[in-house]
Amino acid sequence: MLSILTINVQAAALARAQNLLTWLLQRDDHLIILTETSNGPGTQHLLAGLRAAGMSVTHQPSLDADRGCAIASRIPTRPAPHLTAGITLPGRAPAVTIDTHPGVAIVGLYVPSSDRAPAKLAKKRAFLNTVTDALTRLSADDRANLVVGGDYNVISRDHQPRYPGFQSFEYEFLDALAAVKLTDVHRTLHPDVQAYSWIGRNGSGYRFDYLHAGAALMPTVVSSTYLHQPRQAKLTDHAALTACLNVTPRAVAERLTTAVPALF
Repeated sequence: MLSILTINVQAAALARAQNLLTWLLQRDDHLIILTETSNGPGTQHLLAGLRAAGMSVTHQPSLDADRGCAIASRIPTRPAPHLTAGITLPGRAPAVTIDTHPGVAIVGLYVPSSDRAPAKLAKKRAFLNTVTDALTRLSADDRANLVVGGDYNVISRDHQPRYPGFQSFEYEFLDALAAVKLTDVHRTLHPDVQAYSWIGRNGSGYRFDYLHAGAALMPTVVSSTYLHQPRQAKLTDHAALTACLNVTPRAVAERLTTAVPALF
């Protein structure tokens, strides 16, 4: 079983990062997508702690102090830059393949937030458009074995409640993922539930954090859950999202194969 977790770390300062690291290491997720990383000491502490725990970490610090995204894995990984070629703000879109059977590729995303200022809207639109273009260029086989996850900073067209202010290009991003056969894992398993991953100061809930899986992987998905403990404990302002796939780390699969005696 492969456990994947995505969590926005809210550019954690050092003290909060220490508590976040403790929470993450108490869990046994195979792969963690960390969004809203920074170049500061909090993110450095988090990533160093995950490495010290034996996890491989993929993270590209931004040269201009922009926020980013990291992938940490207990399973061996290989860089997969072909999956995200051409994406603006590459520090927000790390990509790896992980050593599983069947093989799985991972793209983490931290989509820019926007307060409706024109420059921020343009930055967000360009990033989403180039992510869509990159995923569209991939082969059908690449997409079939792909998991995309992170903080997309968009909501669906049928989100309840409806909120004014979101623009058409933001709704279109989720449409584009569906068009290339990347399926919203949580919505598929819980079609009648409006989940929230970020709660505003006035109590309004937004679903910003997602995991999407390709066609070959969706039949392997067995669970998906929003975890509100880190938000409620003020480790971050987001809920985490976790999903389990019936996929086996390759080293385990090989051990199982060699342990079975030949019958003839």
